[in-house]
Amino acid sequence: MHNRRIQARFSPGRLNPGAMRHLLAIAVLLTAAIPAAAPAQDYGRSGRGDQEARSGRQAPLSRVLATIASRTAGRHLNTTQGESGGRSAYFVQWQLPDGRVVIFVVDAESGQIIGRQGG
Repeated sequence: MHNRRIQARFSPGRLNPGAMRHLLAIAVLLTAAIPAAAPAQDYGRSGRGDQEARSGRQAPLSRVLATIASRTAGRHLNTTQGESGGRSAYFVQWQLPDGRVVIFVVDAESGQIIGRQGG
């Protein structure tokens, strides 16, 4: 008897719309964070590729979050790193005061917001 109540409470058909949006936002975030297959790089005479030459020049995540917070009410949920347009990017999951979830795409080198998904 007790197990039936637990199963009924947590069955997939009983997720509220807010939880579904949250799960969808997570799925979008994870999908966007999967790097696409990169073409072969030309390492040139130095033997170093673009990734290695750019390493260590990322905007601090604390600065990125402060920028988003100054422009958009809400709270930080999660951040992952990946690529957007061939550049390193932060994917910042942000919950608005009304419960909607937005994913900000931020250029990891400059710290500039370059896209927004959802919300």
